[in-house]
This record gives sequence, C-alpha cells and structure tokens, in this order.
Amino acid sequence: MTPCIICVAITGSLPQKSDNPAVPISISEQVESTHEAFEAGASIVHAHVRNDDGSPSSDPEKFARLKEGVEAHCPGMIVQLSTGGRSGAGKTRGGMLPLRPDMASLSVGSNNFPTRVYENPPDLVDWLAAEMLAHDIKPEIEAFDLSHIFQAAKMQADGRLAGTPYVQFVMGVRNAMPVDREVFDFYIATVKRLFGANAPWCAAGIGAHQLTLNEWAVTSGGHARTGMEDNVRLDRTTLAPSNAALVRRVVDLCARHDRPVATPAQARRLLGLRAAP
Repeated sequence: MTPCIICVAITGSLPQKSDNPAVPISISEQVESTHEAFEAGASIVHAHVRNDDGSPSSDPEKFARLKEGVEAHCPGMIVQLSTGGRSGAGKTRGGMLPLRPDMASLSVGSNNFPTRVYENPPDLVDWLAAEMLAHDIKPEIEAFDLSHIFQAAKMQADGRLAGTPYVQFVMGVRNAMPVDREVFDFYIATVKRLFGANAPWCAAGIGAHQLTLNEWAVTSGGHARTGMEDNVRLDRTTLAPSNAALVRRVVDLCARHDRPVATPAQARRLLGLRAAP
C-alpha cells in the first residue's frame, strides 16, 4: 500500500497560547516543535509565521529563518509555506516564494469562513501560481469547495499548474464544507477522474473533526494533515501537549490499518518534488 504522507500544520494564523500553551509562536519554538513532529513521523511541515505579539505575519525574513531552521534540524523534511489570506493581503501573501520552499499552499477560489469571506480573486491566484512555477514550488491546492478541484484541473490544462496537482480537502470550517462522508468520497472520485487513478491527495479536518478526517484519509489511500493550526486538543477535555502528539496519533492510525508512514524521501517521490537541499 502507498505510504501515508503526514503533514503537520504547526501554528496557523489563529491559535494562541491562551488556547493552548504549547502553540509555537516564535521562530525558535516553531523549529523545535517541527523537529519533534518530524521525529514522530511527519514528512511535511505546513508553516505560518507570527509577530512577537502572536498576530499573523507574511514577513519573508521570518519565513527565511524558519525555513533555514527546519532544513538544519529536520534533514529532508518538506517545507510548505502558507500563502493564506489571514496573514496578509494581495501580493504580500506570496512575498516569501522567492525563498523557493519545496511547496506552498494555494487556494484557487473564494469561500466563506466563520466571520468573513476568504477572498482569493482570480488575478491574485494567477500571480501566486505563476510565482510558484517560476521558483519550482509545488502548490498544495486547498480545496474548501468542490469547485476548487475543478479550478485546479482548468489551471493544469492551460499550464498555470505544472504536473499533477496535489489537492487537499479541507472540511469542517464553519460556513464552508462540512464533514460529510459522501462528499469526501465524491472528492476522491473527482480527483481520480480529473487527474488520474494514482493522483495523490490529502485531507484536513478542522477542530474536533481532525481525527475523523485523519482516519478517512488513512483508510482511503490518501495522505493526512494534523497539527495545532487546525486543532489544539486531543479530545474535548484534553489539550494536545505538542504537535508531535497529534502526529503520533496519525502514526497509530496508520499502524492500526496496516498503512506504512512515508519517509521524507518517499514523500518527495510521491509528490514529484526536487531532491532535498
């Protein structure tokens, strides 16, 4: 069976230490948390950066220090930087792309979030995609809606995306796509129909839905995202002590379902990435 790639989303833009003291905010905390998650079995780190007061940032210098720290302490780990809209506006969202991370998130359409519209206008999407092409960065397509998968197919067909898109299904965001097994299975069928039977895909569940989506992905042949960006708890009453604890939970799921965990080298081959620096 195809090894399962585990992505750890260590920080995000929203969780604060008031939500869970283990949320890593500073660059040194993020590097340490990533290293623990790497040793636990994660082969991709999905990274945001923060200001000293915990507010979100798109500062390329902060991203550069984080990328350098991860590459030094987690040999071969895939660095995926976020171009998400909570951290900045317009082209500031892609200001770190000249750093040439292995991957970067790419939202190809807009949708509702709990208290706002998550805006991804076509001209900005095209610019971000072009920057990723120029710097040999593989996008992770953040699919908050079925239309986003079809948009990725259109972008691949006209050359705005290179190779086979790597699509991540994001479910459980309030006012966006709920956690629904029939929809999830339809997403998988759609990816296979549009991109081929062996096209890799990933799934992320928000909040209490994280473990559900982890299990669905592991048992359906996909790849799994975990981490404190999406969920700061192990269960309703227990805070996660670390990102590594959430990674180990996915590793345990893989063992339970006889699914090997991908090494960073295997993950790079499965996603068609360049060799580690």
